[in-house]
Amino acid sequence: MSNYLDLEVEKIHELLVKKEITPVDLVKEARSRIEEQKDLNAFITLNEKAIEEAENLGEVEEDNLFFGIPIAIKDNIITKDLRTTCASKMLENFIPIYDATVIEKIKKQKMIIVGKTNMDEFAMGSTSRTSYFGAPKNPHDKTKIAGGSSGGSAACIAAHLTSFALGSDTGGSIRQPASYTGIVGMKPTYGRISRYGLVAFASSLDQIGPMTRTVKENAQLLNILVGKDEKDLTSADQEKEDFTRKIGQSVEGLKVAIPNYFMSDIVSEEIKEAIYEKVKFLEKNGVTVDYVEMKYLDKAVTLYQIIAMGEASSNLARFDGVRYGFRADDVTSVEEMYTKTRQLGFGDEVKRRIMVGSYLLSGENAKIYYDKALSIRDDMKKEFDHVFESYDLILGPTTTTTAYGLEENVDDPMKSFLDDVLVIPVNMAGLPGLNIPLGKSKSNLPFGLQIIGKAFDEATIYQLGAFLEGGQNE
Repeated sequence: MSNYLDLEVEKIHELLVKKEITPVDLVKEARSRIEEQKDLNAFITLNEKAIEEAENLGEVEEDNLFFGIPIAIKDNIITKDLRTTCASKMLENFIPIYDATVIEKIKKQKMIIVGKTNMDEFAMGSTSRTSYFGAPKNPHDKTKIAGGSSGGSAACIAAHLTSFALGSDTGGSIRQPASYTGIVGMKPTYGRISRYGLVAFASSLDQIGPMTRTVKENAQLLNILVGKDEKDLTSADQEKEDFTRKIGQSVEGLKVAIPNYFMSDIVSEEIKEAIYEKVKFLEKNGVTVDYVEMKYLDKAVTLYQIIAMGEASSNLARFDGVRYGFRADDVTSVEEMYTKTRQLGFGDEVKRRIMVGSYLLSGENAKIYYDKALSIRDDMKKEFDHVFESYDLILGPTTTTTAYGLEENVDDPMKSFLDDVLVIPVNMAGLPGLNIPLGKSKSNLPFGLQIIGKAFDEATIYQLGAFLEGGQNE
């Protein structure tokens, strides 16, 4: 088997331009690797037309870095004529008739979608174990979780099945699995990437983002994903920019804050020690690092449960067996069809969240819980804004521990939320956050460092991220 997919994308592009390889070679290599490591369960659906699409690309475009490059797509992003299941029985046989905006952008760059990656059902979970198709495994230790909900995309990148993947992040679902699998994952500013064609979980929190092996490649992929979209009313109207422009610039003079909560007893000593070492490295290179108090961070999980479950119960009301998706048989009334379809079509975690969310939004509860949660969420955003008045970036661990066993904590629904305790605040504030690999535990499992930036300042995050990535061996 060839090893082109182990190379950096710029090198792969150079080989394509020189005609030493073709896009078909890359797709065949990706398919071969996926087959060889199918026990990872990283993919739900493969694109059977991928080789044909690669053959029909035509001449290599020298100025297009992404020409002919394989990419994997999380299975809650709509792909025309390619099954999109959201890892649920409810959409097991759903073939969309249109592309999500990000898919249109990917196809415009002439990338090749090799398949749809495994995930938590409707992105609800932090382990990808709620998938109707079984959990993906961590390439570093196949007895461990890959994280969630973008666990399949994370496993795909960590195992070098493709160079690029897309995930979605509602409460840490890109950054947390990126930490568990030792890859780079960006949750961009809310509104930076169109959500049109992303199957909604919690509309005020969901955001599509890139997952890669290196910081620079992450920034390069983000370059082609962003932009105002008239089909998404939450899409931000921002001027086009190059997110790689600060990579390689000196970090001297940057001011970084580390919330004390991020370094409290909830985080393992091993991970905290690695953070402290990075702090010394930064300070040695002219970066100011201060530990700060931040209010509301300890309320993030509770806020997430209220807001996300409420919005999920509303968004998933459309899956009723009438218009598309699974429909229960042997029913004698419309009401029975609704009930039986949802009972059989959704998994336990999804049903749990719909039920709790419906309760939270019913009658006076909407004011007591949801409206109050939105108010505190606004206070949390203001707290971040206050810190950013004095600092350029916020830094801390991405996860409190390394990945745990596939069979651990199966009957503990609260664990799903607590896994994301350090990443949820970023979604609450609508800010960009990046995971980069930080190190490995004594048991040889990776864990990550999270860099949080001001709204629409992904470029500065990438600047520090690339510097830390380059200094891994310092």
